[in-house]
Amino acid sequence: MPFGAHMSIAGGIDQALRRGQEVGCETIQVFVKNANRWAAKPLTDKDVTRFQRALRETGISPVVAHNSYLINIASPNEELWMKSLEALIIEVERCAALKIPFLVMHPGAHTGAGEEVGLHRVTTALNEVLNRTKNSKVTILLESTSGQGSVLGGRFEHLAELLNESFCPERLGICLDTCHIFTVGYDLRTPETCAETFEKFDRIVGLAELKAIHLNDSQGELGSRRDRHEHIGMGRIGLDGFRWIVNNPELSSLPMILETPKGADMKEDRDNLGILRSLIEE
Repeated sequence: MPFGAHMSIAGGIDQALRRGQEVGCETIQVFVKNANRWAAKPLTDKDVTRFQRALRETGISPVVAHNSYLINIASPNEELWMKSLEALIIEVERCAALKIPFLVMHPGAHTGAGEEVGLHRVTTALNEVLNRTKNSKVTILLESTSGQGSVLGGRFEHLAELLNESFCPERLGICLDTCHIFTVGYDLRTPETCAETFEKFDRIVGLAELKAIHLNDSQGELGSRRDRHEHIGMGRIGLDGFRWIVNNPELSSLPMILETPKGADMKEDRDNLGILRSLIEE
């Protein structure tokens, strides 16, 4: 199974692949633009060429993109919703130009309008994005969230509804985040509870829809709705849960990506990747 981590695009998006190779990644996640700004310089032919060369030279695959933190397609505010819609289209187009197959996104927050309204706003936006990028091969992955405040996507039922209401479900999928689902209340601490949680996901959403996993331990307790990632085995989930996940044959083909805290030398990524690989049973 491909293990990896989120990598910085400082100095050019191709440098994320070089960083990933340096710490031993087989897959990586990147932003395709500055995640804290709406605007982005257009990709140049040189950007794309360098990225494709780095892909070939590192052998890293797949690359998964994560969208901007500013985007909120669940918003009841029309101006923000439209701005988010246009920004999401641009990110899909950037992924397509770079031949990145997956774009992970949080469903968004309804900010008081209610879950039903928020989910409908997300569905409407996704249908528009998929229609306006209908020639694209990029699959949008809806990420499970910690469900804090008015944030949608914490419950598996939210994810199932968004897939079921799409007019183009073949271009949607799911990315589960272990910290997020744990802090919503889906237990991952033992082999038994992991099996129960993934059986529940399969029953409500379908394992076939799962395309990527974020592997993060949790600083928050089960059901705390506290979105604070921790290093593998150092949080409230513990090693037994991650051992079950990395040895599950039904998950073995999925990119498994760390989003754990790290410093400039990326030692933490090396350590976390080493721990994950040590859990694999022959």
